[in-house]
Amino acid sequence: MRILLAEDEKAMMQIISKGLREKGFEVDVLYRGDDALEALITTPFDAAVLDIMMPGCDGLGIVQKLRERGNRIPILLISARSDSTEKVEGLDLGADDYLGKPFSVDELSARLRALLRRASGETISLYRVDDLVLNLPTRQVTRGSRKIELTAREFALLECLVRTPGQIFSRTQLCDRVWHYHFDPGTNIVDVYIQRLRRKIDDGETIKLIHTVRGAGYKVEVL
Repeated sequence: MRILLAEDEKAMMQIISKGLREKGFEVDVLYRGDDALEALITTPFDAAVLDIMMPGCDGLGIVQKLRERGNRIPILLISARSDSTEKVEGLDLGADDYLGKPFSVDELSARLRALLRRASGETISLYRVDDLVLNLPTRQVTRGSRKIELTAREFALLECLVRTPGQIFSRTQLCDRVWHYHFDPGTNIVDVYIQRLRRKIDDGETIKLIHTVRGAGYKVEVL
């Protein structure tokens, strides 16, 4: 498995690359974001680990430019900053995971392998609840004849809900599965994204699919 590691702190890069190689990954390293972007466009890597703060082009810019080109390579962002807004922005732009520094190479390796498993074989390509259809390979969402445009994070949240219609997901579970971090009681990010999905999916429809279960969480179901 060939991984591109883009990290401008050389000491950190050496630790991460050495650890990943010991875990069986083939690792290419770059120090500048613009060089990383060019490499990801021209070279068939299996996944990328990108520091958010880099000279030339930051990690967020790389994610945005790759996704705009239709490049779906699994991307894991890393950052020493603890700003949750930056984390959410990266995931919204299309990054697949995020790790805050400091982290263990064991955790990074496990997360990379999970991303690679996810990318290599999705056994179910379509999920359907009533007239709502998610097409995983194309990442298209339709309700009836209406095409629905979703951001990467909105799609991930909806995918989580429709994989098991009727199952109630707590805010804690959704934070863990969709944003990959522990739920902060002070944040309303899950509620905000649920409201976005409701506006796009349920507004104007007779049958509502996204439901709040008071005191428990959210679910997708035909009631």
